[in-house]
Amino acid sequence: MPTYSVVDIFAGPGGLAEGFSSVPAGDGKRAFHIALSIEKEKTAHATLRLRSFLRQFGDALPDEYYTFINEGGDEPDWNAIYPEHWAAAVEEAWQFELGEEDPEKRLNDRLDTIRADSDGHTVLIGGPPCQAYSLVGRARNLGVKDYKAEDDPKHFLYTEYIRILDRLQPAAFVMENVKGMLSSSIDGENRIFDQVLRDLRGERPGATGYRLIALDPRSRRQLDLTPFEPRASDFIVRAEDFGVPQARHRVIVVGLRADLAEGLPQSSLADLMVKHNLQATVGHVLSGMPKLRSGLSRGPDGKDEWKQTVEIAMTFVAEIETGLPNKEQEKFSARAAACLQAFKGLNDVPAREAHGVGIADDCPADLRDWLVDSKLETLPNHTTRGHMASDLARYFFAAVFAEVVGRSPKASDYPDELAPEHANWTTGKFADRFRVQLSGGPSTTVTSHISKDGHYFIHPDPIQCRSLSVREAARLQTFPDNYLFKGNRTQQYVQVGNAVPPLLARWIGDALWTILNARDLDNEAVTETEALDHVD
Repeated sequence: MPTYSVVDIFAGPGGLAEGFSSVPAGDGKRAFHIALSIEKEKTAHATLRLRSFLRQFGDALPDEYYTFINEGGDEPDWNAIYPEHWAAAVEEAWQFELGEEDPEKRLNDRLDTIRADSDGHTVLIGGPPCQAYSLVGRARNLGVKDYKAEDDPKHFLYTEYIRILDRLQPAAFVMENVKGMLSSSIDGENRIFDQVLRDLRGERPGATGYRLIALDPRSRRQLDLTPFEPRASDFIVRAEDFGVPQARHRVIVVGLRADLAEGLPQSSLADLMVKHNLQATVGHVLSGMPKLRSGLSRGPDGKDEWKQTVEIAMTFVAEIETGLPNKEQEKFSARAAACLQAFKGLNDVPAREAHGVGIADDCPADLRDWLVDSKLETLPNHTTRGHMASDLARYFFAAVFAEVVGRSPKASDYPDELAPEHANWTTGKFADRFRVQLSGGPSTTVTSHISKDGHYFIHPDPIQCRSLSVREAARLQTFPDNYLFKGNRTQQYVQVGNAVPPLLARWIGDALWTILNARDLDNEAVTETEALDHVD
């Protein structure tokens, strides 16, 4: 069976490509080969290029990489050590701004070459930047004087996706974006998503036609006497339904070229997307990791200063009147006091940077196998940020409250003594400004906002009293532990938050490969039959 060449655009750090490149073809080979990946942001591109380099080695990453991760120090000069592998990565991973750089200068020729070399066995994946479509981004735009959606180039970057789709004419494509794309409009009336679907179908003169497939449609579960046709909401995929420990709901549209889709059942690809029902949780991926302490953003930040500051914060919270009903108040006080005593008994204060590895014993096997690398002795990108002393008290309160009540506290649940000095604290607009992730379920959606302050991503362990590290956010996003994010910590958070969960991408790739493979097998059977008929 042929290997499909993949073009990944708006690639970020490479979440989609990581999943697709791991799909087995069943003969010891890979089903998909990443031929080209494109990302404009410098540090995300550096991450993308490094991962491309490592993929050149198959499943056996170079020893020098493990030495670099495990022992630290300067990153090796990969070009000097492995010039051919590095050259292949440079050729594959481009820093290129779609919509700005003239495609005639180099991109179109590259797409034409990929199409010719693969004999049409190509797949296009990716999705345009989501800021213009997200609900948060649109709310922010409302505050911009004289803002007009029709003048915002981010609204129309999807046309770059369409242009490349027309040029490459792949066998299939995968387009991902935020849910807000479903309701975004340019004039208050015409929804962008309706036009996107028309363009993806190829409803314009001379365009290649595609049949659009929803991976997890809801409407087919309802009484419908007409042939199944996905509705806009059918394109929403809920990552937690596919073994990802995160409630991440995104629009994912899969298209199969019309000539390949002919004769296939309407929902054939959706039927191949097996729900794993792992009920993967925050605790599965975080509770076994090396414990860390937070930092102090103001003043000295030694272990002694940190322990003293946190002890004061915990003591204050343990004695506070929460406003909870009597029984829950008693449970809260008892749990807070127990955490305080355990904290006081720490003989060795954790460091701010990880040493060692680990994952929960009850983590589902396929998620564990996906994340863990037995050659790692420590986890990359597992360091903490600094916090204000007052925030440490709020983090401790939130974590204990969640254990007792079973949910993260809203702003109205915080005692007045813990209320921050924010003018909008009591307005209800930011009721979840401090949000702890619950161990017993999937996390909330990891977004690039985690780069700001960490308040939305408080660690569930009250004693650690901190926000999530980049590596912890990456685990919730199902990036393998050996996936290194480049740039400073803020840039790393942004990369993780903007990515498609690689494990979800793997399941999409599995399903797509199965249907493409089945189609090719049918063609081979027809060819063999024709050959036998000719012999007769």
